[in-house]
Amino acid sequence: MVTNHTPYLEKGLISIFTGEGKGKTSAAVGTAIRAAGHGLRVCLIFFAKGKRFDHGEFKILSSLPNVTLQSFGQAGWILKNISEETRTQAERAFETASEAVTGGQYDLVVMDEIMIALTAGLVTTEQVIRMINAKPPCVELIMTGRGAPAELIELADLVSEIKAVKHPYTRGIKARKGIDY
Repeated sequence: MVTNHTPYLEKGLISIFTGEGKGKTSAAVGTAIRAAGHGLRVCLIFFAKGKRFDHGEFKILSSLPNVTLQSFGQAGWILKNISEETRTQAERAFETASEAVTGGQYDLVVMDEIMIALTAGLVTTEQVIRMINAKPPCVELIMTGRGAPAELIELADLVSEIKAVKHPYTRGIKARKGIDY
């Protein structure tokens, strides 16, 4: 659905936040909040957050004007249990993301944990490349997740690799509501 919206950005870039460290989604959400604060139309597609909307980012982002949230997948780590439902959710997530990127409705699109879907074989690198090639020049795209493939890194304008130096999980400290989700 192409709208008559005047693009906010003259040149939309492609950014990837990848690596084993914590903070990839946080970086993407921070950019989304910044964009919304300047009046950009923002869409965040969560590939691996499931239908649980108790994540802090969902609560605050859903209250912002010009921000659309779409969440797919299952609760938990999808690489451990790839069911037919997981595959269906990944297909729906990618279709939603492709429409958001190419449809002209948004200035910024975030595809959170798309790299997990790629690693699990739920989406192909070729599909993502076709979507990028169809992206209007004024749309900013952010993709997150561990293990970004070399082909996407090559296409990106910005790639940040977040390195895990030390993490409380290795000492048995579980994710904390309000800090980690």
